[in-house]
Amino acid sequence: MKIGIAADHAGFEQKQVLLKQLKETGYEVKDYGALEYNPADDYPDIIVPLAKAISTGEVERGIAVCGSGVGVSIAANKVAGVRAALITESYSAHQGVEHDAMNLLCIGGRVIGPMLIWELVQAFLKAEYKGEERFQRRLDKVIALEKSNG
Repeated sequence: MKIGIAADHAGFEQKQVLLKQLKETGYEVKDYGALEYNPADDYPDIIVPLAKAISTGEVERGIAVCGSGVGVSIAANKVAGVRAALITESYSAHQGVEHDAMNLLCIGGRVIGPMLIWELVQAFLKAEYKGEERFQRRLDKVIALEKSNG
């Protein structure tokens, strides 16, 4: 599975740790930035390239880190085909994929620690969309909303 990752200045340090962990675990990872620490960068500028890569299928899933995880989640969900969520506990990390086809995990690098972040990432990446009738019906409704612009 090819993974994309991105972070603004507030998530930059956590992203660097995750890059190393993901590569050591055997994942193919593409870094969409920030490529250097810049305290003046803005999360929309950082998340959009990753969100577009998910939307086009360049990467299968993504991980985004900002200070709280809220900003990257809001911005990423403006890109068609992206189903991003701010996750803070393990159940939602896998359930979001299994039931809702979540394809972008958003994390608050300033609000949770590195051990929990790694636990969430592993749960997210190991999960698979179940595609049961009720889940697909709901996903189809979300996709229809996206196509009609709400």
